[in-house]
Amino acid sequence: MLDRNTADQLRSLKLEGFVNALQEQLTQPQIHAMSFEERLGMLVQREVHTRADRRQTRLLQLAQLKYPGAAIEDLDNDPNRGIERKTLMSLALGEWIVHGDAVLLIGSTGVGKSWIASALGQYACRRGHSVRYLRVPRLPEELRLLHGSGAFGKWLCALAKVDVLILDDWGLASIDAQTRADLLEIIDDRAARKAGVGGEVLCTVF
Repeated sequence: MLDRNTADQLRSLKLEGFVNALQEQLTQPQIHAMSFEERLGMLVQREVHTRADRRQTRLLQLAQLKYPGAAIEDLDNDPNRGIERKTLMSLALGEWIVHGDAVLLIGSTGVGKSWIASALGQYACRRGHSVRYLRVPRLPEELRLLHGSGAFGKWLCALAKVDVLILDDWGLASIDAQTRADLLEIIDDRAARKAGVGGEVLCTVF
């Protein structure tokens, strides 16, 4: 049985995965056949996985994806959609984020651009990248509120640090001059960053 004080101290150090794994080890008689180094390695590995899971959950929450459950592995292979699973998987597994490249998804309404963008964002989160999803038609009102509250500059700086920015429904409706200027600021800030820090996913219609 793990001493309660020891368990509390481990949790105070934010080693939740470590202490949970240790408690499990103490209930397994066969564990004593392993060396101290082997058991310690297992405990450390559990902590690493626990922290990775927590980070992924936090990144997905912050991303605010339209389809948070979208996963590239679940892509519909219907040939009528004109989407090649192999091509999409190659893109997801590629280094477009690291290289700071943009991905342009073009197609008519209803072909699944938003779902694919969400799937790319979700996979980016799974790889440890920060993601933010924005719908362009809703931007004018959001930007007006940000300007009115004086928070636009801070928001702009935060957005520039995001690894992947998804701009959905680009071109779906006309936008006013102020929104165009703000979008230019957003894109210019990100374009000015060095390669190796992020990319964009732009979903457009024709």
